[in-house]
Parts: sequence; C-alpha cells; structure tokens
Amino acid sequence: MTEVYIAIAVVVGLLLLIAIAKSLLYICPPNEVLIFSGRQHALSDGSTRGFRLVFGGRGWRLPIIETVDRMTLNVIEVPLSIRGAYSKGGIALNVGAIANVKISSDRGVIGNAIERFLGQNLDEVRRVAKETLEGHLREVLAKLTPEEVNESRLKFAQQLQEDSSDDLRKLGIHLDTLKIQHVADDVSYLDSIGREAIANVVKDAEIAESDAQREAEEEEAGQLGRAEVKKNEVDAAIARLQNNLRQVQAELEQEVKSAEERTLAAAREARATAEQELQRVRAVLEELRLRIDEVMPAEANKRAAAYSARGEAATIRARGEAVRGALDQLRASWVQAGDAAMQIYVIDQLEKILATATEAVGRVHVEHLNVIDGGDGRTLAAYTAAYPAMLDAVFEAIARTTGIDVPQVLTRAVSPPAEGDGGGGGGRPRPGRAFPTPASDRNPLTGREG
Repeated sequence: MTEVYIAIAVVVGLLLLIAIAKSLLYICPPNEVLIFSGRQHALSDGSTRGFRLVFGGRGWRLPIIETVDRMTLNVIEVPLSIRGAYSKGGIALNVGAIANVKISSDRGVIGNAIERFLGQNLDEVRRVAKETLEGHLREVLAKLTPEEVNESRLKFAQQLQEDSSDDLRKLGIHLDTLKIQHVADDVSYLDSIGREAIANVVKDAEIAESDAQREAEEEEAGQLGRAEVKKNEVDAAIARLQNNLRQVQAELEQEVKSAEERTLAAAREARATAEQELQRVRAVLEELRLRIDEVMPAEANKRAAAYSARGEAATIRARGEAVRGALDQLRASWVQAGDAAMQIYVIDQLEKILATATEAVGRVHVEHLNVIDGGDGRTLAAYTAAYPAMLDAVFEAIARTTGIDVPQVLTRAVSPPAEGDGGGGGGRPRPGRAFPTPASDRNPLTGREG
C-alpha cells in the first residue's frame, strides 16, 4: 500500500508541476508582444525600465513578482475625412483619405505605446491616430495649392507622413500607408481649373492636330515624291533584272539544248554499243542453243549409236559363238549317233511335222457333201479313211522332196533292238537320249525358239 501511495504522490506531484509550468510559461505569437512587468531591467544604453518585452517567442513569468500583458501588433484602419480645410490661396478643400497604422514593433518606440495604450482597446488607438493625422492633414493642406493637392497626391501623402512621423513616434504608433482617396471643394474651383485645363488641352490638341496634319501632309507629299522616285528606280532595276533574266534564260536554253544534244548523242552511242553487245550476246546464245539443240544431241546420238553398235556386235558375236558351240555339239552328237541321228531328229521334230501335215490336210475344205451309201456303211467309212490317206500323201511328198521317209523312220525308232546289241556305239540309241536337242527348237541364226 505504501508503494501505491508513493506512486500516487509522484503522479500528483508531476501533474502539479505541469500545471505550475503551464501557468508560468507564456507563448507569444508573431502578431503580439508580451509585456512582463514587476522588475527593473537594464537597457543597452544604461537606463532601466520596469518591464521586459517578448516578440514572437516564449517567456517564463516569475510567480508573484511579475505580471504579463498582451498587446496586438495588427494593422488598424483609420479613415480620414477633412471638410473646409483651407489650402494655400484661401480655397477650402474637402479631402478623403485612408491610413493604416499599428503599434510600433521598434523596441525604442513601443514603450511609448505601452505607457499610453496598455490595457485599452483598439478603438482608443484608432481615435488618437485619427485626430493626430487629421490635424497634420490640415497643416499640409495649408502649405499646398489646390492644384498641387489635386495633381500630386503622392507628394501630398509623403508630406503628410513626414510631418506626422514625430508625433506618431511619441505615441508609439507606426504609419504603414496613407492614400488620398478624393479631393474636392464647395466652390467648384477644381472643376473650373479642370475645365480650363481641359480647354487648354483641347486647344493644344487642336493645334497639335493641325500641326500634325500639316506635317503629315508634308511628310505624305515627301513620301509620295520619294516613293515615286523609288518606284522609278525599282522599275528600272526590274527592267535590268528582266533583261538579265532573259539573257540568263537564253544562255540556259542554249546550254540545255547543247546538253540535250550531247545526251542524245551519248544515248545513241550507248544504244548502239548496247545493241552490239546485245547482238554479240545473242550470237553467243544462238551458238549455245545450236550446240545444245543440235550438236550435243548429235554427239550424244553418235556416241549412243556407237555404244549400241558395239553392244549389238557383241550380242551378235556372243550369239554366233553360242550358235557355233551348239552346232559343234550338234555335229558331234550327229557323228556319235550315226544312223540313229535321223530317227532322233525326226522324233524330235515329230510335233512340228504332224502339225505341218495336219495344217496341209486342214486346208482342204468341203462345204457341202452328200454321201450315198450302198447300204453296207462303207461309203462313210471310206470318206473318213480319206484323211489318213491324205497324211500318207503328205508324207510321200516329204519323202520325195527331202528323201526322209517319216513313217519308216518312226517304225524303226520304235522297233525293239536286235539281240546282241548292248547299247554300245554300234547299236541304235533310244529316242531322245542320243544327244541334246537345243538346235532342234532354236533357229541357228537368231538363237530363238521355232
């Protein structure tokens, strides 16, 4: 519990210190001044005063000893209106102006304002400043003529600031700006001055206008004369330039014609050269075409024919050698077969012989035949037996022509061999076994069958 009480006491003490510090610390914004009163303070010149100032910052107040006051430094607008104020020359004028004043922030002057306006509101400052400025405004009007007041208002305001600056410093007031808004009088003096000035201005303007018009006419005449001269000079220069242009054009046309002629000649020469080159190329192409279309095919055909002739010659030679070998074998076989060679040959060619004989008999064509039989059936049999008789006639014709009796050769070929023949060289060989028969089915010249 003791620790809790201690903590509470510490917190309360801190809060109390913060509250005290807050009550003793004063913050001054830029548009105010803080006045700490209650103690004597030495100034830089050796004098003392009973307050100190803080501009735009913060300050600590000594409790019980010092008190703190605030004074604003904002601008205060003061309207000025003077009626019936006599100017230099005895003319009463009515003047309206506006002034912007404030409490001076100069440390050497603000003490005067603190002594006079501390604790008072801004209306009191505005009243004092207005009365002071209006009094000095009447003094300045008395020193200036109405013309000077009306024509040079800036000079009038500067004069008013210079005359009132000392009194305003004594009050601790600073005059920021002063503007004269209007100046008038009750007897229309300024209006008459304005009318006279306007009349003078109008007269001067008319005189200036007539002078300017006369000078303009003289200047126009002079300018017209100079323009005419310039025009003539320009026309002459244009004529010279046109002549030069025509001369240049003629020279250019001549050069162009010469260039065209040279170009045409060069073109013709180039065309002739190109044509010659083209003809040469065409001749070369024609030569190549002839070589490709005629010479090379002819050479190829020639070589092909030579190779074909060599091939055919080799083929014929090979066939001749084959035929010669076959004939040699045939001759050897015929020699070996002896008397049976004819029989073997006839048997080997029997199919062809019979086909030829049958073909010969088949050429006999009977369209219509009427057979009258005697009743014994022999007539039809005799007619049928006529065909073998035709074959006998064919075989007899072959025997008369070639000396080969086919039926006899066949009869001997199929008859059994005599006793004592052991199949040696003197005996008859069996049909188809004595020798090979390639030559019987092949043409001896071509080597083909048939």
